[in-house]
Amino acid sequence: MNNKRPFLIRTRIFLFCAFLSISSFGQNTTTVDSTSIISYADKIILKLNVDTQANAYSITDKLTNTTTDFIPNNGLRLSLSLDYEFVGVSVGFSPKFLPENDDNDLKGESSFSDFGFRFFLGNWTQELIYSNIKGYYIENTQDFIPGWVEGEDPYIQFPDLKTIKYGGSTSYIFNDRFSFRNLVYQTEWQRESAGSFLPKLEYTYIRISNRLNNVKSADNAFDVKVAPSYYYTWVLHKNWFASAFLSPAIGVRFINSTVEENNVTQKETNEHFIKTLESGFQLGFSSEKWIFGLNLNFDANWYNEDRVTIILEDKFYAKVYLGYRLNAPKFLTRLNDKLFN
Repeated sequence: MNNKRPFLIRTRIFLFCAFLSISSFGQNTTTVDSTSIISYADKIILKLNVDTQANAYSITDKLTNTTTDFIPNNGLRLSLSLDYEFVGVSVGFSPKFLPENDDNDLKGESSFSDFGFRFFLGNWTQELIYSNIKGYYIENTQDFIPGWVEGEDPYIQFPDLKTIKYGGSTSYIFNDRFSFRNLVYQTEWQRESAGSFLPKLEYTYIRISNRLNNVKSADNAFDVKVAPSYYYTWVLHKNWFASAFLSPAIGVRFINSTVEENNVTQKETNEHFIKTLESGFQLGFSSEKWIFGLNLNFDANWYNEDRVTIILEDKFYAKVYLGYRLNAPKFLTRLNDKLFN
């Protein structure tokens, strides 16, 4: 994992240099061909996503100069999403029939599931997420077991290590000529190149628990972060676009830790200053019916647990998506018109 970080740093610098374009303002969001943004909100958008995302944790001890990398054994993930009008929902899982997910003998068994909801109210975007991951292994096992052979010997495994997240984010899009929905949910099509400042407030509850021998431990954390993000979309063709974004963030993590051993429970409460850097690039295609694209994303969260320990949550992943727009059934159209028109 560590050998990827110089590459990530260079990529983030490259993406940052791409954000020198100037945003323009004003929009008329209709379905008329001459507009800068075409809305497909009245269509049902069904989408399949395949990604390589792995919620990995690195713990670095500066005194001994050692790093331990914890990663779940689900190299490929699937998610299905549905969007209609101003509401969207997605479900994610990691099936065993995919490559990278079937080597339980060496890496142990991991489970993954997540759910997402999103709402659009004018320039506001609201997202809610839930994820559950159980079963991790130490990716750099060779640093701890002399003579360990990759591909033959099993990794050090933590089958009861579990991460549960409940979270949300609230964003505001400043430039009306920029379509955030085009990038993330494909419910719109942006016809002219434009970008926007997009500040975001994030709030997440995280529970990390483990059982090892007779010791049970749990960290209950609550994060609050502010991210002054910037997005830009280049329209390459009437059906093709490229986009990039940069989203640094700062915030606070409140942690309540408990350790139970031999019926004795110890508790500790701490607060940490947390830093985040997220960036990405996307190439996409959009037609009246079909949508598909490729995303490359980089996401790192880190904080100093104490003077000698650094906790890093690092995600570097690719995502491919394929979707289809279809007409909504008449009963759903009538219901939407009755409730919101």
